[in-house]
Amino acid sequence: MSHDLALPTLFADRTQAGRCLVEPLARYAGRPDVIVLALPRGGVPVAYEVATALNVRLDLLVVRKLGMPFHPEFAMGAIASGGVTFLNDDMLRAYPVDPALFDAVVARETEELARRERAYRGGRPALQLKGQVVILIDDGLATGASMRAAVQAARAQSPARIVVAVPVAPPETLEALYGEVDELVCPLVPEQMVSVGYWYQDFPQTSDEQVLALLHAAELAEPRPPQTPNG
Repeated sequence: MSHDLALPTLFADRTQAGRCLVEPLARYAGRPDVIVLALPRGGVPVAYEVATALNVRLDLLVVRKLGMPFHPEFAMGAIASGGVTFLNDDMLRAYPVDPALFDAVVARETEELARRERAYRGGRPALQLKGQVVILIDDGLATGASMRAAVQAARAQSPARIVVAVPVAPPETLEALYGEVDELVCPLVPEQMVSVGYWYQDFPQTSDEQVLALLHAAELAEPRPPQTPNG
């Protein structure tokens, strides 16, 4: 696949990756019906750049990958806020997992998902998605299991439109998502994915503290409604 010469084939960091998503999403700028939802933790720095550049709201959709018991980097599925579970049926057919081990992974990740919800939100409720344009953002996709769980969780609230925007993903993962969303934005589509981090020069773990700091900064830059001629 050829790439536009202006497009980096390696992102400096998540901040630059987020900025690469702004232009393809420019038509959503300043719209009060648009919500950017970051998949924490790594998706938050990317989504922050998009939300602040477009002057739209930023919130989170907490998702946890369900890693294979003996190969955690391979996703056998994912869970998302709202009780959504997505299973990677192809992976589970190829590598059957003992039910007790599967349940243990689900229990552990459910506990971590709840912890993150408490840590990131405190008592603040999630934004309501009904009738809104939802832009789901992560720092990249490998199998896409986490994003597909996020799409299901968002879809359950009846948004007007679901857009998935990620800096990098392999073609087969994007192909699997095409039929599930209204729009897909992905500037870098390598034939050989290797891993998400491979496409970043600087790809440290995002901490809970960074997530909270970016959410706070986004609140301070809370979008204001456009001014009318009279006011």
